[in-house]
Amino acid sequence: VQLVESGGGSVQAGNSLRLSCSASGTKMVRYCMAWFRQVPGKEREVVATIDTDGGANNYNSGKGRFAIFRDNAKNTVYMEMKHLKPEDTAMYYCAAPVLMGNCPTLDSAYWGQGTQVTVS
Repeated sequence: VQLVESGGGSVQAGNSLRLSCSASGTKMVRYCMAWFRQVPGKEREVVATIDTDGGANNYNSGKGRFAIFRDNAKNTVYMEMKHLKPEDTAMYYCAAPVLMGNCPTLDSAYWGQGTQVTVS
């Protein structure tokens, strides 16, 4: 499984960004997908997950401002981030599970290379 993130960048607080994660080597529709983020010196944390049936969950700082969704035809998962804050500055990673039927976790996931989001 290869995952490639894009869409990060530098924005001012209050603005929005849409991150994209495209997959190759597998059909993403089969998997629960997730977005994580990591700040230097801190543990990577889950931000949002989306099930195979489209059911989405937000976690931690993603609640209320971030929305995960998927386009199975494009084999791509997205995360729309609104009302960005400086504390959202982090490297954002797309993740797919190692075991089909599970959502990706810190200990069991395929990772993309990450896309940097900087909010000032």
